[in-house]
Amino acid sequence: MRLLASTAATALLALTLLGCASTPSNSGSTSGGTDASDSATTSTTEPAASGTCDYFADGSASAKDGTQVPPAEPAVTGEVTATMKTSVGDLVLTLDADAAPCAVNSFVSLAEQGYYDDTSCHRLTTQGIYILQCGDPTATGMGGPGYSFADELTGTEKYEAGTLAMANAGPNTNGSQFFFVYESAPGALAPSYTSFGSFDEASLATLRDVAATGVAADGVTPVTAVDIETITISR
Repeated sequence: MRLLASTAATALLALTLLGCASTPSNSGSTSGGTDASDSATTSTTEPAASGTCDYFADGSASAKDGTQVPPAEPAVTGEVTATMKTSVGDLVLTLDADAAPCAVNSFVSLAEQGYYDDTSCHRLTTQGIYILQCGDPTATGMGGPGYSFADELTGTEKYEAGTLAMANAGPNTNGSQFFFVYESAPGALAPSYTSFGSFDEASLATLRDVAATGVAADGVTPVTAVDIETITISR
């Protein structure tokens, strides 16, 4: 992801992450592109009128062999529960397939394929904005599923604590990476990241405990590892 590097090591990492999904850095800004807290115009986008989703090849290989592109027609509607079994306990997510049908369709498809199984959340930020970023099997911030899809935005996204949103590297570059917002930071993020669900109070408390232990010496990864074991979708 795009990072504002504070050391030589993180500077190198920042350069290698620009081609993949992005969220704001530990200081609340990004490098190599639009600042997440800038005033640039954010276009609003919605799913195709036909109700189908376009998952297009983005020129990259999937970070996990055998990954299948999601079906064009969303497989779920309404609210969908996902239970993420992790090394720090179960995180219970509510996916909003009506607000973000293509993002939820992709997440559900990848989860049911086992794409997220045995992966690690690779990025924690504790200044400016407060997120834990996951969804890259390589744990480098560079990995994706081999396809991208369009944003689903209203332009009024707030990213309050408890929000689950897609990471990106610019407009319409969503893939597999996503982030949990564990503390509200009004105005810190431009409404440029598709919000596709939320997580419950117990999960929020768990992630706040993770954040309290801080960021590792590399300035990126959490001290307390958050490893995703499995994700179960309740249809």
